[in-house]
Amino acid sequence: MLIPRQKTPGLTLPTLDNGTFDLASESSERGTVICFYRGLHCPICANYLKELEKRVADFAERGVTCIAVSSDGEERTRQMAEKIDAKALRFAYDLPLSVARDWGLYISTSRGKTSIGIEEPALFSEPGLFMVTPEQTLYYGSVQTMPFVRPHFSELVGALDFAIANNYPARGEYTGAV
Repeated sequence: MLIPRQKTPGLTLPTLDNGTFDLASESSERGTVICFYRGLHCPICANYLKELEKRVADFAERGVTCIAVSSDGEERTRQMAEKIDAKALRFAYDLPLSVARDWGLYISTSRGKTSIGIEEPALFSEPGLFMVTPEQTLYYGSVQTMPFVRPHFSELVGALDFAIANNYPARGEYTGAV
């Protein structure tokens, strides 16, 4: 389990058009939003990433960069980027499932073709949304066992405004006895 205010696992992956993404080398003022998505086969992911694409500039105004990550290869990732008409959102690909597990993501097995007629990979990770500080510590995290009912990016932007205005710390950091 990832713990707020503690260092996250590393994340170094190829991107479609931006060289190599290395979380440890991100130079944003306030951090990075990492949106792990299931892959091209998921129509809910496509809609979710469209929403993130609309909010990339909002995050950037607050000093936060964004990236979408999946275990899909380059070709399927490019298809997803084209499908959502991505202009601002960076896409990373070839996420090793061992790294997905390090991030606390759930792993699913293929059920064949999805409702949009695209074959699921044999194994893939379920969604996760994280905000990581420039020091590579966890600020916010949400993981899911299914593709449904994800955090809203507009709410995350609003929460970020509150956190900035009030110097609000990451919560959930306590690891002692209960």
